[in-house]
Amino acid sequence: MTQFTSHTLDTAPEAAKPIFEGVKAAFGFVPNLQSYMAESPELLAGYTALWDLFSKTTLSVHEQQVVYLTANFENACHYCMAGHTTLARMQKMGEDVIAALRAGSELPDARLEALHRFATLVVRNRGWVADTDVDAFLASGFTRRNVLEVVLGVATKVMSNYTNHITHTPLDAFMKGNEWSKPAVA
Repeated sequence: MTQFTSHTLDTAPEAAKPIFEGVKAAFGFVPNLQSYMAESPELLAGYTALWDLFSKTTLSVHEQQVVYLTANFENACHYCMAGHTTLARMQKMGEDVIAALRAGSELPDARLEALHRFATLVVRNRGWVADTDVDAFLASGFTRRNVLEVVLGVATKVMSNYTNHITHTPLDAFMKGNEWSKPAVA
């Protein structure tokens, strides 16, 4: 099995070091995901840029977490599911919503469920979402802009989910208690 390096500020390629500084300023430390991404400073920069852009969308912080957690579930990413569960709890998302997202089941909130359903279709169908499903998403109160913002959120998670699958990223200490494995039936 190929081993990837978990970089520190001292071992990271020069192009990754300024990004590490920004990540450390934002989180107080460099998460394991970014430490592995640093092997490719371009991947690290791309992920950081998409993360920042998605945070500026018109979706609320809870709606953003629904998109992220849905993509993490569909892509079976143990690392990102644990990390975003922690972030969702820090953002005071309802435990019932978090539990449903972790189980891949229907959300108790109709608006968030519409977003969850749409994001699921985007991931499962690799963007080939039927017009009727787009129309249903819009009819639930979301906008055409939100349709495309979901694509941005999913793209962000593709970068992290796939990196974690390939590098076998270990969980960070802050994720303790939020460990996750995809349920066999969802």
